[in-house]
Amino acid sequence: MCQVDEEYHEPLQRAEVPGVSKKCVKCKEAAAAVVIRAGDAFCRGCFKEYFIHKFRAMLGKNRVLSPGEKVLLAVSGGPSSCSMLAQVQEGLRQNAHKKLRFSPGIVFIDEGGAVGQSVEDRRRTAAELRLVFRATGFPFLVVPLEQVLDLPSSVVVAAAPAAPSERAAGAYKAAVGHSIQSDAGGQQTPRDREETPPADVPEARTLLLQQLIGSAKTLTAREDLLNTLRQHLLVHTARSEGFSKVMLGDSCTRLSVKLLTSISLGRGAQLAQDTGFSDSRYGDVMLVRPMRDYSAKEIAFYNRMFSVPSVFMPGLDTKTTDKSSIQRLTESFVTKLQADFPSTVSAIYRTSEKLQTAGQSSSTADPRDRCLLCMCALDTAAENASAFKATLISEQLSQNRSPGAPRTAMPTPNPAPMEPEPAAGQCCSSGGAEDCGKAASGVGCCSSAKEPESSYLRRLLCYSCQLTVRDMSSVDRLPLYILSEAQRRQRRSKMREEIGEFLLDE
Repeated sequence: MCQVDEEYHEPLQRAEVPGVSKKCVKCKEAAAAVVIRAGDAFCRGCFKEYFIHKFRAMLGKNRVLSPGEKVLLAVSGGPSSCSMLAQVQEGLRQNAHKKLRFSPGIVFIDEGGAVGQSVEDRRRTAAELRLVFRATGFPFLVVPLEQVLDLPSSVVVAAAPAAPSERAAGAYKAAVGHSIQSDAGGQQTPRDREETPPADVPEARTLLLQQLIGSAKTLTAREDLLNTLRQHLLVHTARSEGFSKVMLGDSCTRLSVKLLTSISLGRGAQLAQDTGFSDSRYGDVMLVRPMRDYSAKEIAFYNRMFSVPSVFMPGLDTKTTDKSSIQRLTESFVTKLQADFPSTVSAIYRTSEKLQTAGQSSSTADPRDRCLLCMCALDTAAENASAFKATLISEQLSQNRSPGAPRTAMPTPNPAPMEPEPAAGQCCSSGGAEDCGKAASGVGCCSSAKEPESSYLRRLLCYSCQLTVRDMSSVDRLPLYILSEAQRRQRRSKMREEIGEFLLDE
């Protein structure tokens, strides 16, 4: 134990901090220009080679992109997605080493209406990004998020994949050889198609989108809902434009935050799809994350040293406190811990690489067993003695108790609701101000018909999406394509129950 009169005569040893005055760890000649981690100091040239090689190695190791395949690059304007765009542009050069051989396109989802941006700010942001996109020479699209309100119901239905995901090595090499011959014959990637500026989004559509996002009571639910709508719009755009792959710019730091956030939100069963390199839950459109090996620090250094342009886009969590949402709190926790312990992000990231789905995967699950929002396999088929069932029972007991009833020691299982019955011709949902047209005819009030629809809608969702919908003030704010698909599944479920005795067991 330490003594009071103990003397320390040995000088304190200070840990040696790597500086830019050191030599590059790769070429051993030039002075280091950037220090990524302790002991990893690179000069300018070696750092660029290291950054490019990591991107090509990620695509080459997984080998999910075929030569000539159309790939849609989802660029949000942030540093990570713009760096991904620069890597694709560098890899498609004629004299590039291990040249990329797919056909890229760019899409930008304008979320300014959801976060309350003015029309002038949205136009200015779109104009800045168009200049960046035109400089690449790739075809691009600028899609406002308001279009998610008019999507078809097929977006939340998994389509059959166009081709098998696992190809033989000989077929892949043959496709590469055909691509090389096409390049030698003078065929080049199509240039940027000049498109007329899209018409301004009607103010009524922007208001509906804001009401949809604002119907969620908490910022956590709003961010989760916005992420789901954005992903639906990306998949629809890829399908309508003929793209079979969508590249996302999620970095290692972002995926580490997403992993811990998903666990906090009850998405533990979907972690393999949410954080893995490839995500095939939609069938014909695969989501890939080629930037998942890069930390935010590496991307910031590369963009600064090699002048990669990026455009700031405000989000729902801009200028909010650390405790405003679970996503914001987790991001603050990880970034602050990473500042003191540089191995934090890499440790979380390596854990995500080992995650696999224990049960039925989302790509092979039956359409009836998929979540209506996130399209992952449902995780609500738990045993009666599980914690999930206990949570459901507690929720049912708390909802069945009438607001004015006194508390008892043992609540009754299903008490009758103590609500006044509406008079003839009066609608209980509008408080008597309006008539829904059903009460007078004796069919029943419209609000009484909405309760079963709402309860059945929650049965079509996974646990995490149920929490999001539970935080919404009304499910009627959801887009029409989600509600119509829920009604279709409800009709098919009733039909299956009616003819169940005539069906053969699977």
